Amino acid sequence: MEKAMIRVRMSSGDAHYGGDLVDGAKMLQLFGDVATELLIRNDGDEGLFVAYENVEFLAPVYAGDYIEAVGEITKIGNTSRKMKFEATKVIVPRPDINNSACDVLDEPIVVCRAEGTCVVPKDKKRK
Repeated sequence: MEKAMIRVRMSSGDAHYGGDLVDGAKMLQLFGDVATELLIRNDGDEGLFVAYENVEFLAPVYAGDYIEAVGEITKIGNTSRKMKFEATKVIVPRPDINNSACDVLDEPIVVCRAEGTCVVPKDKKRK
């Protein structure tokens, strides 16, 4: 099955809590963008996200972190598309060194995993 990926740097505008902590819902927003791309590639339409079956928040995300969100379609039904997603932290800021220092992580840190279902209405499907 085809995969899709998005890489985004979390900004101070994404920070929702003290200590520049980013709300976990931001990861779900990224998964939604990945799902949209998967549906466009598979069906020629953005489709609709209808449900998450499982969401696990595994590590904190902070402003300045670079997050990679990947997803793939795992099952294709008549109009439904089951998907799985994973978000990893790949670059982190290093304010202890200076205000513009960052490190690329040797091993990305998994921050969130999820599974979900999207649908593409039959009258919208173009592929």
